[in-house]
Amino acid sequence: MNRTRTNDRFDRARNGSADAGKGGSRFGSQAPRRSAGPARSGGYGRRPAAVQGEFALPRTITPALPAVEGFADLDMPEQLLAELGRQGVTAPFPIQGATLPNSLAGRDVLGRGRTGSGKTLAFGLALLARTAGQRAEPRQPLGLILVPTRELAQQVTDALTPYARSVRLRLATVVGGMPIGRQAGALRGGAEVVVATPGRLKDLIDRGDCRLNHVGVTVLDEADQMADMGFMPQVTALLDQVRPEGQRMLFSATLDRNVDLLVRRYLTDPVVHSVDPSAGAVTTMEHHVLHVHGADKHAATTEIAARDGRVIMFLDTKHAVDRLTQDLLNSGVRAAALHGGKSQPQRTRTLAQFKTGHVTVLVATNVAARGIHVDNLDLVVNVDPPTDHKDYLHRGGRTARAGESGSVVTLVTPSQRRGMVRLMADAGIRPQTTQIRAGDEALSRITGAQAPSGIPVVITAPVAERPRRSASSRGRRRPSSATRRAPVRQSVFDAVA
Repeated sequence: MNRTRTNDRFDRARNGSADAGKGGSRFGSQAPRRSAGPARSGGYGRRPAAVQGEFALPRTITPALPAVEGFADLDMPEQLLAELGRQGVTAPFPIQGATLPNSLAGRDVLGRGRTGSGKTLAFGLALLARTAGQRAEPRQPLGLILVPTRELAQQVTDALTPYARSVRLRLATVVGGMPIGRQAGALRGGAEVVVATPGRLKDLIDRGDCRLNHVGVTVLDEADQMADMGFMPQVTALLDQVRPEGQRMLFSATLDRNVDLLVRRYLTDPVVHSVDPSAGAVTTMEHHVLHVHGADKHAATTEIAARDGRVIMFLDTKHAVDRLTQDLLNSGVRAAALHGGKSQPQRTRTLAQFKTGHVTVLVATNVAARGIHVDNLDLVVNVDPPTDHKDYLHRGGRTARAGESGSVVTLVTPSQRRGMVRLMADAGIRPQTTQIRAGDEALSRITGAQAPSGIPVVITAPVAERPRRSASSRGRRRPSSATRRAPVRQSVFDAVA
């Protein structure tokens, strides 16, 4: 790789504002060169009042490029345009059409859009287009996508893999709960783009398996959740290591004041794209609050779970998730649990079974509230109402994605009613409220609830996943470390080479 030429290209991207504003070089930029200093406060002007606890969005100094109505209007590599066609992606969603002209030109981007609005391709296509044609040196990726959870990391990787393959870029997924040696091998092999959770990426950097000084495009996805989960010190430490003149993009469904630090410190004159303040008003989504007495809640939940079609049910604690899952299995419902107490292979297998229909009910904590996309998922049930309006929006965002329709149902006992009214007001939502009991026609009409079969079921792993070990294999000598590593490195890059 010609390192000097690559650096010059990014330098031009940050300094070529005049040409970029007139439709100049593909890697041009309207933003000034980024200072390496830790914080900047200029250019924001007077800030209007914040809405619903979110920080007031910064004013942009340089006018944004106009939105486009078709991908063909974007200056992207032909391979990416062809892959969009093969994937059946015919027209950009609003957040893509608004941000891609600017991100492709090198501008920093602050994007807020509801879950399922197309944020992954909005930042992913820009990152891949701006990295295409470059090759990474070992341990020195060129692009970085930071996400808060393992599930979201895998979701982003799955979504971007065909596009990365089309421009011959290699992806590496770096998350906790999986063998760190395999991930280190991927980085040593020269992955151009890394999708990572902050904790595991920090571990790999501390081990000497990764350096971020060549990262020219950095994306923060769901930054508010990273702040909520206590990752902010790790996130800022990582951002301080990427190229100071590089491009930064921050996308989320909600933006609160915790993210203001990131915006002020790391984004230079960002193009801002935002939907309505609640970030949750989806015309294809219905919101129902079902008032139910505590003694009747479990029976109503079981009837909803027994409906035809898939459903995600959210509860507050791991113990409650496990208990409800077992009760549903005993009632004849094909349910599986997903929470932070499960190993990563268990979580991955459960999601795969849910997506294929082997499991019809996913019972989960908030670990499933972001980063999970399942086609034709038309119902989300809050068995335990969330305590924060952001959690409500993200839980509900698992349905009504990409223009599909769906419903969010929240079961509310008498003692929870007042808190639910406040939460809905904060979320900017006016739900339909109905008093229900188990077996009611209204419950069936709203959710498709029906009586369970009562025949216990057991969810087993697919045959292909079950370990096979013959008696003769016991005591067999383990292969050498070199033999074990070789196929691991190949398996990491098979999908994107």
